[in-house]
Amino acid sequence: MLPREKRVRTPADFSQTLRSGARTGRRNVVVSAYLIEPTSAEAEAAPVRVGFVVSKAVGNAVVRNRVKRRLRAAVAEQLDGPLDGHPGGTVVVRALPPSATAGWVELKKDLDSALGSALRKAAGRRRSVMGAGT
Repeated sequence: MLPREKRVRTPADFSQTLRSGARTGRRNVVVSAYLIEPTSAEAEAAPVRVGFVVSKAVGNAVVRNRVKRRLRAAVAEQLDGPLDGHPGGTVVVRALPPSATAGWVELKKDLDSALGSALRKAAGRRRSVMGAGT
């Protein structure tokens, strides 16, 4: 399970990430990543936070909870990997209906791929915004 300080919990944080973040989709998941300026003091002190959206379209409560547990476990493995280099950022993982029948290996592969791609896109946007003012 993810520690409390590493979870996206407020509707405002979910909205900001889903609306302004870089989005990448795969067969089983859609990942949105929102990165803040690396020079801000808040970014250096805050850990990356992750939230999950698993709608009723995925399945009944048992299926949704299983998908959510699998996604949480897969993201927990990434906290020391690609997510470690983006303090203060937020990531939202949205499960798609095929994730209900996907195996662990397939779900993890899709999540890893989408997460890496979304982080690259978000970092590119952040750099372009910083470079535009100079």
